[in-house]
Amino acid sequence: MIIPVLRVGREERASDMKLRCSIRMAALSAACLAGLSVPASAETLQEALTAAWLNNPGLDQQRDAARIAQERITEARAQRRPTVDLYSGYVYQSIDTNRPFAFNTGDFPVASAQLETRLPLYTGGRIVAGVRQARAGAMAADAQLDSAGQALLLDTLTAYVDILRDREVILIRQSSIELLTGQLTQSQDRFEVGDVTRTDVALSEARLEGGRAQLAAAEAQLEGSLAVYGFLTGLEAGELSPVPPTPALPASFEEALEIALQSNPDITSARHAEKAAAEGVEVARGALRPEVSIIAQAGVEEYHTEGFTDTSVVAGAQARIPLYAGGANSSALRQARLERSQAQSQLSQLQRAVRTQVARAWYAHLAAERAVEASKRQVDAAEIAYEGAQQELSVGTRTTLDVLDQEQQLLEARLSLATSERDRYVAAHQLLAAMGKLTPERLGLSVY
Repeated sequence: MIIPVLRVGREERASDMKLRCSIRMAALSAACLAGLSVPASAETLQEALTAAWLNNPGLDQQRDAARIAQERITEARAQRRPTVDLYSGYVYQSIDTNRPFAFNTGDFPVASAQLETRLPLYTGGRIVAGVRQARAGAMAADAQLDSAGQALLLDTLTAYVDILRDREVILIRQSSIELLTGQLTQSQDRFEVGDVTRTDVALSEARLEGGRAQLAAAEAQLEGSLAVYGFLTGLEAGELSPVPPTPALPASFEEALEIALQSNPDITSARHAEKAAAEGVEVARGALRPEVSIIAQAGVEEYHTEGFTDTSVVAGAQARIPLYAGGANSSALRQARLERSQAQSQLSQLQRAVRTQVARAWYAHLAAERAVEASKRQVDAAEIAYEGAQQELSVGTRTTLDVLDQEQQLLEARLSLATSERDRYVAAHQLLAAMGKLTPERLGLSVY
């Protein structure tokens, strides 16, 4: 059943989807405890991807990180705005003196209040650079969120097609066991009438037990794929629909690589991180320069027992010139320069890594396409060969071993086709992810 998604804000969509997923998981748990059959939770690939996008806690962490980076912009901008502070106090004074003439001596309480306003005029470029640094950091965090989202979609898609492949493998192996069981029965019958030897029966038994062991391994692999799917989506996989067609891919490797170097979110994040690191150098350099601020103060003191009140108003400019800080400011500047160099190296490293990802995905997709076509032809030929071997066995021109070998070739051909189709689909989406194009919009998801 497809979940309807209303056209509301992103937060409302996420809350609605999470609530639906929680209700589904609670219903599944109750059904399992009651021993009832559990209906399918995600029937289509789009529904599984939507559930992962809106319900995965790892992606929620990245969303929070992006919001934190946005808040740093507000914090950086606030440093160039005026600040207003209110200080107040209530103390009890006791003043005694041996002067011949003195005033305001004795014991009395004093209440005081002071209002101070400070506006920075010049900070050596530190605040302006800090704002630019925060903006670059926010853009880097947004790109990291995009990267995490595309990685999650790719992992979910891979888990989805892995389940389809594993279930198909189980069906193929179950069909093979049925054939091997029939072959064993035929061998036993022919052994009883003396047409074959005990060796033929043993060969059939060995192949059958081997098939059962491989079926158990396939079932274990399916359980692992189901666990990964549940981890990513928070749902339990039911009957899954076939996957939709692969989105359009670039016509050439060079085109795919060019798009990746421009649009890959990891590279985009690294570019913004490099810019933030460069602005960090300016922030550290500004700490070595003078600062000028406008200040204004207004204060009042009340002497309750005497009935006197003192007021004061101060306004003017204040300059601060750093002379010596124990080497802390110079060290901070050197550290900022090293961080900028580190960010530049990371960008170069990511560009190389993305080139590798594009190449691996591109040629893996080409190889998988060829493997699919070859496997289809192999299946057709193996089916003809197996049927012919069975007929020739019945007339005595083939042995039991020949038939078992043909059956094994047919099995391997079908398994190869299932694996190649899975690899082709995954490789195509790995290429899209490397290009930075594995987005919800590209996959037809309504999550915004």
